[in-house]
Amino acid sequence: MYTLVYSISNEKNPETVYVNLTNACTNDCIFCLRNEKDDVCGSKMWHDDKYTLEDIISQFEEFKPTPKQVVFCGYGEPFLKKDMMKSFAKFLRKKYPEIKIRVNTNGHANAVYNTNVAEEFKGLLDEASISLNSDTSEEYEEICQPKIKNAYEEVKKFITACNNAGIKTYASVVTGFDNEHNIDVENCEKIALELGAEFRNREFITNGY
Repeated sequence: MYTLVYSISNEKNPETVYVNLTNACTNDCIFCLRNEKDDVCGSKMWHDDKYTLEDIISQFEEFKPTPKQVVFCGYGEPFLKKDMMKSFAKFLRKKYPEIKIRVNTNGHANAVYNTNVAEEFKGLLDEASISLNSDTSEEYEEICQPKIKNAYEEVKKFITACNNAGIKTYASVVTGFDNEHNIDVENCEKIALELGAEFRNREFITNGY
C-alpha cells in the first residue's frame, strides 16, 4: 500500500500527521519538490488515487497515541479529492473531535468546482493555509504555472471565502528557491491582511524534509 498518511517528524509519536490524497494538481510550481524527489522523510508520495476511505483511516490509526493535528497536504492539491477529504474530515470530527484539521492548498478549489467549496468545509476545517506566492498575477503565473485561468485572482477570492466561512486562514509565500524571483514579501503580507488572512513566509528547504 502506498503512503496516504505520513509524518515529517523524527519522533515515533508525532503530534502532526499529513494526508496525501492525490498527486493531481492545478499548478506546476517551479519550486515544488515533487519535481526532484518521490518521497517525504522516506514515505513514497506517488500513487494512483485508487484507495478507499477505510485505507486512509487504517493508516491514520497506526499512529499511536492519536496525533493532535491532521493536515491535508501531499504531492498534489487536496481539494481535487474534495469528497474524500470531506469524508475523512467528518470521520475525524465524529471520532476524534479534539483533533485540529488543516489544509494546505493552492486556493483553486472554488474555480475548479465553480461553487463555494470553502463554505462546504465550514465546521470541518479549523485552518487553511493558502499559497499566495506573489503580489502580482504576472509573477504568480511564472512561479506557479497554473492550469486554470485568472488563477491569481481566484486564489485571492478563495482566501476571502475561507475567512468568511469561519476557517482560520493563512496566506503564504515561498522564498529563497532561486535567484531570479525577488518576491515582495512586504506587499504580499499587506495583500494577505487586506483579504482577512494572517501571513506566513515559508523559507524554501533544499531537498525538502
